[in-house]
Amino acid sequence: MAERSGTPAGPAIEDHAAIGDGRTVALVDLDGRIGWLPLPTLDRIPVFAALLDEERGGSIELRPVAQGATATRRYLPGTNVLETTWTTEGGVARVTDAMVTGIAGRLPWAELARQVEGVEGAVAMAWRVTPGTALRTRSPWIEPESDGSAVLRIGDLSIGITTESLGRQDHEDGAEGTSIGGRFRTSAGSVHTLALAATDGEPLHLPHPGNVRRGIERTAEAWRTWSREFAYEGPWREQVQRSALALKLLIHSPTGAIAAAATTSLPESPTGGKNWDYRFAWVRDLAYATESLVAFGLREETHAAISWMLRTIKAHGPEVEIFYELDGATPGEVVSYEVPGWRGLGPVVAGNPARDQLQLGVYGDLLGLVLSYVEEGNVLDVSTGRFLADLADRVCDDWRKPDAGMWELEQAQHHTSSKMGCWQALTAAIRLAEQGQIVDRAERWRAECERIAAWVGEHCWSEELGAYTMHPDTDELDASVLLHAPSGFDRGERMSRTIDAIRRELGSGEQLFRVSGMEAEEHPFTACAFWEAAALACVGRVDEAETRMDALVRMTNDVGLMAEMTTAEGAFWGNIPQALSHLALIDAAIVIREMRGEGAGR
Repeated sequence: MAERSGTPAGPAIEDHAAIGDGRTVALVDLDGRIGWLPLPTLDRIPVFAALLDEERGGSIELRPVAQGATATRRYLPGTNVLETTWTTEGGVARVTDAMVTGIAGRLPWAELARQVEGVEGAVAMAWRVTPGTALRTRSPWIEPESDGSAVLRIGDLSIGITTESLGRQDHEDGAEGTSIGGRFRTSAGSVHTLALAATDGEPLHLPHPGNVRRGIERTAEAWRTWSREFAYEGPWREQVQRSALALKLLIHSPTGAIAAAATTSLPESPTGGKNWDYRFAWVRDLAYATESLVAFGLREETHAAISWMLRTIKAHGPEVEIFYELDGATPGEVVSYEVPGWRGLGPVVAGNPARDQLQLGVYGDLLGLVLSYVEEGNVLDVSTGRFLADLADRVCDDWRKPDAGMWELEQAQHHTSSKMGCWQALTAAIRLAEQGQIVDRAERWRAECERIAAWVGEHCWSEELGAYTMHPDTDELDASVLLHAPSGFDRGERMSRTIDAIRRELGSGEQLFRVSGMEAEEHPFTACAFWEAAALACVGRVDEAETRMDALVRMTNDVGLMAEMTTAEGAFWGNIPQALSHLALIDAAIVIREMRGEGAGR
């Protein structure tokens, strides 16, 4: 049983479960509160953001009145529909939460449904909808309707609130804002519903209470249908499928883009400061995600994501940006908000300062993804073939430049993993040319591949440390080098020794820090330990890889989600759910299965 969680400063990051509809994501904590929900899309300023602003952020509460109630929760199998069972001295009640989909797929508005069922005995429940101030930029108001519904207004955003069997409503106005709520009592077999629908600058559809149960059932079945198309049979299948479902929450269905995470400004460090907005589509994350979608045989998401990425890069090229807005625009300036942040650890921002950096690794991510797509039997169009050949030519020149590396560091260096990424890009371009998919300039690309490999071997290997270093002329190590065992750059003795050196230098329990010296600045980066497991398998140490994975898959939260960072004790830090963390789990499972032998059981 999980006790009600949280402090006056707010719930732990690992207390959250996520629900979504392909346009936005809501986070539900162990106390039954939704303290994060941007509407109607993920990239908007959130109206419900108590996660970042306890006092004025706004929330949607639904929980037993009695103190000491306990809750257990799960996702309905194969879905992103959340079920929480509350147990009190007087009885048991079950809450089902969903961001609702329509008969033909995604609704033209955003709709949240919360349904309470009496299981046994009687449970006194309380609910309240408290709109926030959009990170203290707006002043919301509520318009009660004669039929018991209400309309919440905040700027151009309209949110309709409808209820069924939720008791007598009260409407509170205070110095800090306005809210609507009430109390009711469950009995065995009783059903009670709360629904919110949101539109921005357009007419508002008010959900009919009688349709809420059907909407939840329809949404659950839609998720189950998607899960039945999911093709993965192998070790850690349950965890792989849950990670795929978490990833699906981050796919922006109007475009096919994939958000790096569902939140902004959740801190990486207890000292604050490293608070970033990840509600953008990173080329790196989208490439990894789409490779997984290809492996799972999910055709629609694969085509939508790769088409969106290529179209967006070509539209804003010839340079490849590190990330883009979910609608395909280039990111704007970083905006800061005068709110305290999670547990007072600000700042709270929209935007990400890494937008102007050079990261050479994206070349390998992009061309490697396209190669995987083609090898699944797909065909490139002529203009994309020319574009990718020109991109490979650019790699031939750009690999010699210093860059920010994968970790978006302020000081440019000749990062080892970036050079390896350029090698990966040219290797993929050569194979695409051999298959007739892009213009063939493979002779030049092959020569540069050899130069990159020779340069890395000469300048980035330390015999004293027994490892590839972060960059030349340093004894610092970088966990992102581990990605280039699966990429094929090195699966031999040097990579094996590097794995051991990274574990000694960067290890923290089962986890790994990103680079040397990070212990004082942040917590271990969740994805890195999964990269270690995949790299172990690639260098032939499959038994060690499986042992590592067995430990790592137990470090999710109670519903299988992961954040950006995880301490040795299992506490979460950073944004959640984090695509890269779930992608690393998926990739490690696939790589280990392949290295052990296709179809091998456990």
